Amino acid sequence: MFGYITVNQDELKIKDYKLYRSFYCGLCRELKKAFGRTGQLSLSYDMTFLIVLLTALYEEEVQTGFCKCIAHPFEKHPVSASLFTSYAADMNLILTYYKCLDDWADEKKGGRRLYSLTLEGKIKKLQKKYPEKTRIIAENLKAIREYEKSGQTDLDTVAGYFGTVMAAIFSCKKDEWADTLHEMGFFFGKFIYLMDAYEDLESDRKKGCYNPFLPMSGDPDFEEKAGNILTMMMAACCRAFERLPVLIYTDILRNILYSGVWIRYNLAAQKKEEQKNDKPL
Repeated sequence: MFGYITVNQDELKIKDYKLYRSFYCGLCRELKKAFGRTGQLSLSYDMTFLIVLLTALYEEEVQTGFCKCIAHPFEKHPVSASLFTSYAADMNLILTYYKCLDDWADEKKGGRRLYSLTLEGKIKKLQKKYPEKTRIIAENLKAIREYEKSGQTDLDTVAGYFGTVMAAIFSCKKDEWADTLHEMGFFFGKFIYLMDAYEDLESDRKKGCYNPFLPMSGDPDFEEKAGNILTMMMAACCRAFERLPVLIYTDILRNILYSGVWIRYNLAAQKKEEQKNDKPL
């Protein structure tokens, strides 16, 4: 369920893309600083969106600089970080850890189990730091696994579990914006879960794996239905976002919300259409 929340680089100004990348690099550095190389392996673009969103909403001070790294060993590149970079790094590691446990319980992926073992010491500290959030994340990922095993396919229910996970992560403070961030995260999480299911539909069908879209996938208007469902989830997320008093980084945030999140959907839909046209009459 990772990798869907990124920018559409083709539609973003160069300066905004560089700024977005600098926050991504800031998250990478924070993961290494706080959790070492093993923590750094959990890096993804998804939490970069959260850093930019919360930094903009709370108008948090941003520290900037330049650094070299393994990915860019010969040339220094810009790095940006705020108070929320540390928070996002913590949430990223917690989510990664419990997702690894979920993958191990589900498919007995040895590599995921091994990685989770390397994170256990770090997670125990985070569990004490964020007891409520770790409980919510653990319980709802477990609920997804149990729901999938039961074979039930109510889209709203199963996607709602991951929506609850992201709602807890988005609402970082108990303040006037908590409810709106909670709502935004909830629909964001539902979109991510359903987008992941849509993209994996054909693969899950061939492997005989669970997928909540399978019962309706044979309908003549399935593609339209799936697209409408995903659009409704993201529309609700965007409505919540537009209620927030965000005055900076708006071009980056709207690029992700209105365009970036659809990149993999468009690729998956295009691939399905090409496969459909390639079938012999």
